[in-house]
Amino acid sequence: MSGRHESWFEEEAGPLVRSYAVTGGRTRSDTIGLDLITLVVAMRSAHEVAGFEPEYGRILNLCQRPTSVAEVAARIDLPLPVVKVLLSDLIEQNLVLFRTATPVTDTPNKHVLQAVLDGIRKL
Repeated sequence: MSGRHESWFEEEAGPLVRSYAVTGGRTRSDTIGLDLITLVVAMRSAHEVAGFEPEYGRILNLCQRPTSVAEVAARIDLPLPVVKVLLSDLIEQNLVLFRTATPVTDTPNKHVLQAVLDGIRKL
């Protein structure tokens, strides 16, 4: 194989293999139900926790302030499903807290909406 083909393999297959290896082959983290706008915040820094893969440390350092799952994925440059698996691991170990958005099924009270509409009309 020429150097050109080896370079292609490293560039094209490397991230896929890396993602698979980082998650231990897991592709889903259905137990927690993280979505794009779920906010996560680290309870500790990466320096306080030893023995983790570098990706876990990067997530802990990034999440020192509340950060959305989508932003975490964008900043550490890993696919969203991989980030969800890693965040789920950290949440299960009580190293990261999360807060989901209010479910869409929780619609506001019709009386409250009518009162707001009436107030706007009075303006």
